[in-house]
Amino acid sequence: MTTTAAHATSASERSSVIRVSLIRGLLALLWAAAFAAASDPLNAVAIALLVIYPLIDAVSCAVDYLATPNPSERRVTAFNGILSTTIAIALGIAGTAGGVPAVLTVFGAWATLSGAAQLVVGIHRRGPVLGKQWPTLISGGLSALVGAVYIAQAAGDSPTLDVLSVYATGGGIFFLVQAALLLWKARTRRASGE
Repeated sequence: MTTTAAHATSASERSSVIRVSLIRGLLALLWAAAFAAASDPLNAVAIALLVIYPLIDAVSCAVDYLATPNPSERRVTAFNGILSTTIAIALGIAGTAGGVPAVLTVFGAWATLSGAAQLVVGIHRRGPVLGKQWPTLISGGLSALVGAVYIAQAAGDSPTLDVLSVYATGGGIFFLVQAALLLWKARTRRASGE
């Protein structure tokens, strides 16, 4: 691949990651606000929102998969997309048949696994094109830890779904910060003529 073609691929990948991060961040914040208003009691609206949230992740993974040239990164992204689709179904079942503890357990398992996948993607993306990926790495690590906490809370006396809005808000902020850092890096590179 020539230097010009490699630069075009890098710019295209960066642009795609910025778009996905920005849209994903905004949707997470909108979802958090909607779920905070609808999560108590656990009714049909709350269950529909629970199903929608991992589907946002699944669609983001599909878009990311198509824009990513790195084969190992694509495998992790595909895994995360399939996981999120499966979790959407599991959350619908848990919300309908199992109630709050079941939902919190399923969501916690998803947060742990998808956080680990996000860490792997962040590690693969570190470099001159996509930066150090600190927001992605921190978000992935926190997601993995928080998921384990949710699973423990589900077994407690009074589990609550309020924490899921906080989780989505944090994730949304990290995605927006990642998009902002990548935009800044792209503008800096253009200004310096790279």
